[in-house]
Amino acid sequence: MSVHFPYLLALFTIISVRGGRVLLALFAIRLEAPDFLVGLLAGTFSLAPMLMAYQIGKLSDRYGTRWPLTVGIVGSMAGILVPALSPTLPALFVAALLNGVAFAFFNVSLQNTVGLLSTPDTRVRNFAHFTLVVSVAQFVAPVIVGFGVDHAGPRLSCALVAAFAAIPVVMLALRGGGLPAGTGKPAAKGGNMLELLKDPAAQRLLMIGSLMMTGYDLFFYYLPIYTHALGLSASVTGIILGIFSGAGLLVRLALPHLIARLGNEGVLAASFLASAACYLLFPLVHQAWLLCVLAFACGLVMSVGQPITMALSFSNASDGRSGAAMGLRQTVNHFTRVSGPLLFGSIGSLLGPFGVFWINAAMLAAGASLSKKGKLGDPAAH
Repeated sequence: MSVHFPYLLALFTIISVRGGRVLLALFAIRLEAPDFLVGLLAGTFSLAPMLMAYQIGKLSDRYGTRWPLTVGIVGSMAGILVPALSPTLPALFVAALLNGVAFAFFNVSLQNTVGLLSTPDTRVRNFAHFTLVVSVAQFVAPVIVGFGVDHAGPRLSCALVAAFAAIPVVMLALRGGGLPAGTGKPAAKGGNMLELLKDPAAQRLLMIGSLMMTGYDLFFYYLPIYTHALGLSASVTGIILGIFSGAGLLVRLALPHLIARLGNEGVLAASFLASAACYLLFPLVHQAWLLCVLAFACGLVMSVGQPITMALSFSNASDGRSGAAMGLRQTVNHFTRVSGPLLFGSIGSLLGPFGVFWINAAMLAAGASLSKKGKLGDPAAH
C-alpha cells in the first residue's frame, strides 16, 4: 500500500480532531467558563492518550493498524456530537475525554503506519510529508470552526466537525485491508516500557519532544483565551490559529535541507531558541494583524520538531516494537499535555498572559540546551 493512504486518513481525521479541540475551547468560552476550567478541558483531551498510548502501540504491533484506526475515528465522531446534544460544561468534558480516547487509538496507529510503509532512506521524508499533511489539516480546522461558531453556532459546528471524520471511516471500510498487518504475537518478555527507557538518548529525545509539544499546544489552548480577552471574534481567532499551522507547511517542505545543513540536534536547538523569543513577544502584542504576523513566525519555528522526533523514535525501536515506541512517545507527550494546561491555566488566572507566555519561553529555552548535549540517533537506521 502507498504511504499516501495514511496521509489522506490523517488529513480528514486531524481536521475533525483539531477542529474539535478548538471548538470545545470556544464552546467553553461561550459558556463563560473561567481560564482554569478551559485549561482543565484542554488537559482532559490528553488524559486518555497519556494512560493508553503505550498499550495501544503494543496492540498495533500485534494486530496491525486497521482496527485501532477505525476505533479511534469512530470514537472521535461520537465524542464531538455529545455537546451538540447537551450544550453544557459537563458535556464538554465528556466530549474531551472521548476525543482523547479516540486520538490515542488513531494517532499512534497512523504514525506507526507511516513508519512501516517507509524504508530507512525515505523515513524522514515520509514523516515530514505526514506532518505537512497534519499542518494542512490544522490550518483548515480552526478557520472552519471559527467561522462556523460565529455564523452557525457551536452546536451545528459540532455536526460539521463530525462529518469530516465520516470520510476516513468510509476509506478504512473500502481499503483498510491493505494496511500493515501485525506480528500476530505478544511482545517478547522483558519488552516493557522500562526497557524502552533505558537508553539515555531515548530519554533525552522524549524530554525534547514533550517540551516542544507543550509549547506547540499552548498556542492552541491559550490563544483563544488571550484573543477573547482582547475582544477579538472567534473568526479572527480561527484565522490566527490557521496562520500558525499554515506556516508549518512552509518550513516542513524545507526540513530535509535544514537537517542536511544543521543536523537534527542543530535544527531542534535553533527551533527552541526562536520559539522562546516568539513567546516573549506575545503578551506585548494586542492588534490582530500583529498577532497574525507573530503567529506566522511562531508556526515557522515550532513546526520542525515533531517530524524529527517521530522519525528518531521509530528508528531507535527494535524490530516489531515500533508501535510500542511510538506509543511511549505519545504517553510522555500527553503527560505534558495534561499537566501543561492545568499549570498554565492556573498561572493565567494568577499572573495573566505575561506569566503564561514568559514561563513557557523559559521552558523552551531549556529545551535548546537539552538538544545540544549529544547525538539523538539516526533516522535512517532500522
